[in-house]
Amino acid sequence: MCPLASEEKKTLLDIARKAIAMALTERRQLEVAAPHGALAAGTGAFVTLRKGQRLRGCIGRLFAADSLANVVAQCAAGAATEDPRFSPLRADELGELEIEISVLSEVHEAQAEHVEAGTHGLVISRNGHRGVLLPQVAREHHWPRERFLEETCRKAGLNPDAWKESGTQIEIFTTEMFSESDFPGTRSEEAGAVGK
Repeated sequence: MCPLASEEKKTLLDIARKAIAMALTERRQLEVAAPHGALAAGTGAFVTLRKGQRLRGCIGRLFAADSLANVVAQCAAGAATEDPRFSPLRADELGELEIEISVLSEVHEAQAEHVEAGTHGLVISRNGHRGVLLPQVAREHHWPRERFLEETCRKAGLNPDAWKESGTQIEIFTTEMFSESDFPGTRSEEAGAVGK
């Protein structure tokens, strides 16, 4: 996928914030009107919500039959209300949220030695279990390759060394990541627009 233009990134962040607001206040899904260009492409994405420096929710899709714009809307609402690790977001938290979007490349199989921690996202699958970690997780924790593989196994509910076993599938992807902090002033404008 070609890199997104700044306006496309801003549009996706706006869609995410509106989708969250709608999910919290109206309990319904945002319908994105006829996206075009890169926003119409069928691309996987993750939406990460942070409150201060703390993770507040993250939901994504590795593969998408739907448009990127709709995937972002659905994942944003899901991150706010369906991440099982957190209680659903409250409407009064919306103003404190920082939204981060990771647009995914194609996912493809790889050998463990080809995994670059901090560059690649990782999917590890075995016997119906699957764990996914985004590249920024390894960067934030300064994990080397082996630790990244182990933590992705743990995320899948597997033994940390499961990545070494035959029958375990390792897949990698890259992301184009951006957040509201990349566009100063955008968040307050969007929050105001959503509340109207």
